[in-house]
Amino acid sequence: MPFKDMLKRLREERGLSQDELARLTQLSKSTISMYENGNREPKFETLEVIADFFNVDMNTLLDKKQPIMVLTQQEETHIKKYRQLDADGRERVDYVLDMEHKLANERAEKEEQHLG
Repeated sequence: MPFKDMLKRLREERGLSQDELARLTQLSKSTISMYENGNREPKFETLEVIADFFNVDMNTLLDKKQPIMVLTQQEETHIKKYRQLDADGRERVDYVLDMEHKLANERAEKEEQHLG
């Protein structure tokens, strides 16, 4: 799906008008309109703003064949909190997440060995 269609789809799925999206992303309504009509393509920085706003990656916006990831409310809250952290805070969260992920993988491997 081309960017213009994806932007419109994401906006409409959230029940936003072009005016509301423009206000929430600090872009102009005419810019949103031009994107959705295919008359203009966003710069990289603007793609980042739009992707962050909709909690999707830029590959999704640019039709790179990755599905839109649907997040729970709790996951969205975690992401918003993470984005507010400074570099040290993010590093600590990343470390804990990496350790928990490693432990989960080790448990799964042990379970597979036990069952296999």
